[in-house]
Amino acid sequence: MSGRKQWSLARQLLVLQAVIVGVLVAGGAALAWLDTSARARDSAAVSATAVARTVADSPSVVAAVAGPDPAGGLRPYARQVQADTGIDFVTIMDTTGVRYTHPNPDEVGKRFLGNTAAALRGHALTETYTGTLGPSVRAVVPVFDADRRVVALVSAGVTLEAIDRQVAGRFLSLLAVAGLALLVGGLGAYLVSRRLRRQTGGLAPEELARRIGHHEAILHAVREGLVLVDRDGRATLCNDGVRELLDLPDDAEGRPLAELGLPEDLVARLGSGEEMRDELHLTDTRVLVVNSSTVRVDGRPLGSVVTIRDRTDLQALSGELDSVRGFAESLRSQAHEAANRLHTVVSLVELGRAEEAVRFATEELEIAQRLTDQVVAAVSEPVLAALLLGKAAEASERGVELVIAADPGVSSVVAEDGPLPPRELVTILGNLVDNALDAALDNAEAAKPAVRVGVLVADGELVLRVADSGRGLDPGAVADAFRRGWSTKDRGGGRGLGLALVGQAIRRTGGRIDVGRDAGAVFTVHLPVGARR
Repeated sequence: MSGRKQWSLARQLLVLQAVIVGVLVAGGAALAWLDTSARARDSAAVSATAVARTVADSPSVVAAVAGPDPAGGLRPYARQVQADTGIDFVTIMDTTGVRYTHPNPDEVGKRFLGNTAAALRGHALTETYTGTLGPSVRAVVPVFDADRRVVALVSAGVTLEAIDRQVAGRFLSLLAVAGLALLVGGLGAYLVSRRLRRQTGGLAPEELARRIGHHEAILHAVREGLVLVDRDGRATLCNDGVRELLDLPDDAEGRPLAELGLPEDLVARLGSGEEMRDELHLTDTRVLVVNSSTVRVDGRPLGSVVTIRDRTDLQALSGELDSVRGFAESLRSQAHEAANRLHTVVSLVELGRAEEAVRFATEELEIAQRLTDQVVAAVSEPVLAALLLGKAAEASERGVELVIAADPGVSSVVAEDGPLPPRELVTILGNLVDNALDAALDNAEAAKPAVRVGVLVADGELVLRVADSGRGLDPGAVADAFRRGWSTKDRGGGRGLGLALVGQAIRRTGGRIDVGRDAGAVFTVHLPVGARR
C-alpha cells in the first residue's frame, strides 16, 4: 500500500454524485435548449404559414395582383401586415418569382430566392432557406383567383437570428433552473456523503473491505459462540462456534430465535432486552454460560451481542470434584472417629483392661472393613466404587441407611474410552444419590431414612436404580423435575441444577429415565452400553 492517503468512501461517493449531478444537469440543460430552439422554429413556421395564408386569401391582394400596378398597391399592405404580426418579411410575387414587395425596396422586381414549385401546384410549403435577409424559416402559399387558378405567390418568414434572440431570452430562465437543480443535487449529495462518513467512520473502501475481512476471520476463528440479535429478536449473524454449540440449522441467520430450537428460558431472556452477565442456561446436552450486551448507535438500541461459552465439561468436572470432596470429607470424619476410638483403646490399655481394648478395637475395625468390603464387592469399577464409598460414609454420618447392590459386569462397560464414560455415571448416580439422601432425611419423621442403590447390566443396558424412603415425586411434576431451577426445596442458592444435569448426561449417552414410586421416589436409568458421546 502506498503512502498516499486514500480518499474515504464518503468523499469518493460525494465526488461521484457531484459528477453525476453535474452531467445530468448539463445534459438536461442542453436537451432543454435544443427542445426550446426546435419549438421556436416550429412556432415560427406555424406563424409564417398563418400570415402567408391570411395575406393570400385577402381580396385586396387578389385585386391588386390583377391590377395595372401590383407593386404599388401591395407594398403598403405588406408593410402593415409585417408590422402588425411581427413577421420579419412578407413577400408577394408573381408566378415566375418576381417580387412585388420586400422589406428591402432594392429587392423589389428581383426574383425570389427559394423553392416555389409546390406553391405553383396549389400547395403550401414551409422551409428553412438562406435568402437576402439571411437564413430564415419561411412559408410559401399560392394566391388563387375566382376560378381557383394560381395568379401569384405569398412568402412570409422569420429569420433564424430573430428566433435565436427569442430563445436566448428564455436561456436565462433555463440557466436559473439548471443552477437550482445543480445546487439541490449537490446539497443532497453532500448530506448523503456526510451520513455515510459518520456510519463508515471516514474509512476508505480498501480499509473498509480489509476490516470486514478481518472481522469475518475473527468471528469464524473464535471458538466462543457469538450471535448478533436485532431489535425484532432475529439472529442476524451466527459464527461457527455458536452453530456447533447450539446445533443451529444452516439458514439460522435472519430467523427468529424462537424458531432455532433454543431453550425457552434462554429465548425469553434474550428477548427481554436486558443485559446478561455469566448466566447459566441448559440445553438438551450442554451447560452454557451466556453474556449479552446491547448495541447502541447514536443512543438508539439496534439489538444485542450474545456470547456463549460451553461449560459442560467444566460442570462435569465440578460434579466429580464435589464427589471427591465429599469422599475426602467422609475420610476426614472417619479419621476423626478413628482417633476417638484409638484414644478409647489407649485409655483402656492404660487402665489395665487389655482384653476389652482388643475386643473394642476388633469390633470397630470389622464395622469399617464391612462397609468398605460391601461397596468394593458390589462395584468393582474404581470410580463408581470411590463415589459410592464416599456416599456410604456420608449416609452413615447423616444417619441414613444406604444399601448397595451391583453387578460385577459393570466394570466391563464403564471405562474412559468405553461405551459409558465414568464421568457421565458420576454425574447421574452422584446427583440421584444426593437427592435421595435429602429426600429420605426430609421424611425421617414418617419413615426410617433409607436409600437403596442398584447397578446391573441387563439386555444390553446398564441399569441404575435409586430409591429412597422420602415422600415421593408428584407425577405431575415429573416433566419439570429435569428442568433447571426446579426443586422441592428452597429455590434460592443455586438449587434445581442436579436433576437437570442428570437429564443432560442421560441424553448424551442416549439413555432414558423412568420415575416411579414405591415407599418413596424411584429413579430408574437405562443406558445402552453401545452409546457413545
